Amino acid sequence: MALTQTPPPVTIEREPGADRTMILNMGPQHPSTHGVLRLVVEIDGETIVRIMPDIGYLHTGIEKTTEAKFYQQVVPLTDRIDYLCPMTNNLAYCLAVEKLLGLEIPKRAQWIRVMMNEITRINSHLVWLGTHAMDIGALTVFLYCFREREDVLRLFEMVSGQRMMTSYFRIGGLSVDLPLGFLQRVKDFADRFPSNIDQYEDLLTNNPIWINRLKGVAHISAEDAIALGTTGPTLRASGVDIDLRRDAPYSGYENFQFKVPTSTVGDVYARYLVRIQELRESVGIVQQCLAGMPEAGPIKADAPKVVLPDRENMKTQMESLIYHFKIITEGFTVPAGEVYQAIESPRGEMGYYVVSDGTAKPYRVHMRSPSFANLQALPAMCEGRLIADVVAAIGSIDIILGDVDR
Repeated sequence: MALTQTPPPVTIEREPGADRTMILNMGPQHPSTHGVLRLVVEIDGETIVRIMPDIGYLHTGIEKTTEAKFYQQVVPLTDRIDYLCPMTNNLAYCLAVEKLLGLEIPKRAQWIRVMMNEITRINSHLVWLGTHAMDIGALTVFLYCFREREDVLRLFEMVSGQRMMTSYFRIGGLSVDLPLGFLQRVKDFADRFPSNIDQYEDLLTNNPIWINRLKGVAHISAEDAIALGTTGPTLRASGVDIDLRRDAPYSGYENFQFKVPTSTVGDVYARYLVRIQELRESVGIVQQCLAGMPEAGPIKADAPKVVLPDRENMKTQMESLIYHFKIITEGFTVPAGEVYQAIESPRGEMGYYVVSDGTAKPYRVHMRSPSFANLQALPAMCEGRLIADVVAAIGSIDIILGDVDR
């Protein structure tokens, strides 16, 4: 049955006597909104009286689509939620289903997952820094960041065949093992990347224009940040020391040493400094992965009814051929139950709530996405500030609209 009602448009009702103010629509195609976000802004001169984010333009319907797919067919959908960190989303979903299945993931697969997730974090923070700096007017940093991001995308392409929608992880492990020469390419990148971060900081950290546009702007206290459900760098820059990689380790993160950067200032500049330090910490984790990576071993769990067999075995073993045929055509069943698994994505807590009714398709999948929660903090950051500060505030939240509206 076709829908006969449409949701009312987001508006701001004018209060009696508020003749001094005007309503300004910012977006949905404004360059600084980085997607299809519309902000309904009430301004008094250049001062923001109220601001209301209007979301709901993508309508991808991914959560509902998962109910019509086999469990393994959902992995490519998770790439599309946040196109800057596809492997992070792959991992969160795979971990949730693996919990229901009770699978034990081989150590080599876990270390590769950690390494690829930290490279993904670097990729995401590079796009954030480049676009955030461009919004403020620092175009050179944008070019530098996308120069390094190209190196990261080549690594993604080498390991998965894709630059963005990688779908590299699988329920039970990985799609394939690392190609020859891949670890050396990662090592080359990890060795030179810290000097690239120094370049970004040379251009920005003590730049008077950068400081004037960011310091003291869009402040949010720790109490407000917690109350609004923010996570990730947005929360840590307000002084709340929470990082799921350390506080609720998953996929072997407990084996790695790293610091969790925080700041108690809570403004745009603090969020910039926290992410810059996170870039350095991610490189450190990648280098630990390279130093301790198991040289050989399986990259898939020992679960022939869930994990696709190796292609060579399929060519010579009838049993493997049958398992492959049945997994592809019928999927695999998952014990009835429900589970919530959260990971630390570049933007904060990314969680998957999966409900199984014992069939080969999920009964329900809900995604707790960090950008949706973090965007709630925008009015608290901007009201009472100047209209020009909105651009800096949006950049400091680092939203991805696919992560906001599915």
